[in-house]
This record gives sequence, C-alpha cells and structure tokens, in this order.
Amino acid sequence: MMHMTFYWGKEVTLLVDSWKTKSWTSYVLTLFACLIVSAFYQYLEDRRVHLKIVSSGKPPAQIEEPFLLGMPFRRGPRWSAARIGGAALFGLNSAIGYLLMLAVMSFNVGVFLAVVLGLAIGYLLFRNEDSNVATLVEDNSCACA
Repeated sequence: MMHMTFYWGKEVTLLVDSWKTKSWTSYVLTLFACLIVSAFYQYLEDRRVHLKIVSSGKPPAQIEEPFLLGMPFRRGPRWSAARIGGAALFGLNSAIGYLLMLAVMSFNVGVFLAVVLGLAIGYLLFRNEDSNVATLVEDNSCACA
C-alpha cells in the first residue's frame, strides 16, 4: 500500500518496485544512499555554477545579466563547449533533483530527513562564496532546482 501521509518505518519502496527495504540494514543503507545523492546534487550544482563563472571570463563580482521579460540576455556564442557542458550538467542535476523529489514523495520521514540533511551537508561542503555571488542572478527558492 502506498502511504499518502508521512510515516515512520523501516519498510519503504523507493523509486522502483525492486528497491524495497525489509530490514533495518537495508533501510539504513537506503537512507545513506539518499544522503550521498543529495550531497552530490549540491556538488554538481557548484560545478555547474563554477563552469558558468569560468566560461564568462569575468570575476564573480562582475557577472551581471540584464533581464528582459524574465529571459536573460545572452552574450557570446550560442553553441560553445562551455554552454553545451553547462546544459549537460543542468540536465543531469535536474534529473537527480527530480529523483530526490520522487524519493521524498515516498512519504517516509527517514527518507525525507536524509534528503534534507544531505542537501544541507552538500551545501556546507561544496557551495563556496564565489558561487554564491553568481547564483544571485539565478536565485531560486526550490532546493532541487
């Protein structure tokens, strides 16, 4: 039966039918996997922002992108290697973010706490001040965006 409210318990189905936990060992390993993937999500986000800073050729404090009707004004080549790499990292990061969201939608409190804790640890470890300046342009309130 699928839970539609938060619940505590070691038995959870995560993402696919074959990923079911029946014992405390498998449950703890699942929570650890959620924590690691959440921290990895933050690492990839930092790498993507770092790539954007490096490819712009400007120090982080000088990055400015004017907005016109909510769309950033693009300067430079449309199909550069840095833009393609940035798009690939964005796609991979989005996929991981959506998988984390679906994992949280299992409504298991342990999974929820593992994902949130992993995002916080990843932010603490990987998101440095240089990237925080650059993300002011792309500020988004969603943790998985």
